[in-house]
Amino acid sequence: MENEKLLKVIEAAKLYYLLDYNQSDIAKELGVSRPTVSRLLQLAKEEGVVQIKIIDPTEDVQNLSVRLEQKFNLKKAIVTQIPQYEDHVIKTYLGEVSANYLHEIVNDGDVIGVTWGTTLYHTAVELKQKAVKDVKVVQLKGGVSHSETNTYMNEILYLFGKAYNTAPHHLPLPAIVDHVVVKQAMEADRHIKRILELGKEANIALFTIGPIKSHSLLFQLGYFTEEEIKGLRSKAVGDICSRFFDSNGVIYNEQLNARTLGIELDELKKKEHSILVAGGAAKIEGIYGALKGRYANVLVTDQYTAKFLLDK
Repeated sequence: MENEKLLKVIEAAKLYYLLDYNQSDIAKELGVSRPTVSRLLQLAKEEGVVQIKIIDPTEDVQNLSVRLEQKFNLKKAIVTQIPQYEDHVIKTYLGEVSANYLHEIVNDGDVIGVTWGTTLYHTAVELKQKAVKDVKVVQLKGGVSHSETNTYMNEILYLFGKAYNTAPHHLPLPAIVDHVVVKQAMEADRHIKRILELGKEANIALFTIGPIKSHSLLFQLGYFTEEEIKGLRSKAVGDICSRFFDSNGVIYNEQLNARTLGIELDELKKKEHSILVAGGAAKIEGIYGALKGRYANVLVTDQYTAKFLLDK
């Protein structure tokens, strides 16, 4: 191709593909007819001046989902594309995807156990109403504290109840108490006992990972002594339902676990749908430990976290 024509092909291609000019505008700019512009753009592709590459994000996440299911023996992995690897973005996207998944699986007579925190709040906000009967919603762990930090527990239960046309069952207790005997006394109350039993009966459990960070919600609620915080930072990788575990998914600090109110982690293994919704750099170790411990059979995460988990 002669040099002058090649320059015209390149100019037309830049105007069309880089500056979003339409073909009529390019014709005016170059002083040629519209059919000539069309031929120039066609030549740009034929001569390799323009190479079109289609990136299908759904193909990538589907592949990641399958690999996660195989590596961690999951019933289902849902990986969503996020534009930025930032916590508030991750939670927004994961909230929408997990709400859609719940809309698919919730049926008449189901018992849904939920925990609290900002990730699950984003899920609750995105829930769509579904015409189901006799669904129950129950709080899986305590959430009352001396702190003014919002756990979003009441909002989450309200929104879940509204979506599935039911009155939610609250667990009006702290997540962790100072002494085992205090926990035992609380669990002996027949009303509390009934709610805890309902949590065990839940066939759907929805929860996230609490990271071992000072800004993590659980660490802001005033439950721990300085010595306990030091131990958690050195050995634990995360918590589910305020129960801490190490990188292999083994419970860390049995004494602390014995003072924790709510569902036991082993109960999560028995659920038909045990759904872990989590993503982000601070949660990778915790997610990995939870999956090693087999506490979830469904994982909802983002593409970056998925890749980190597969590389570990």
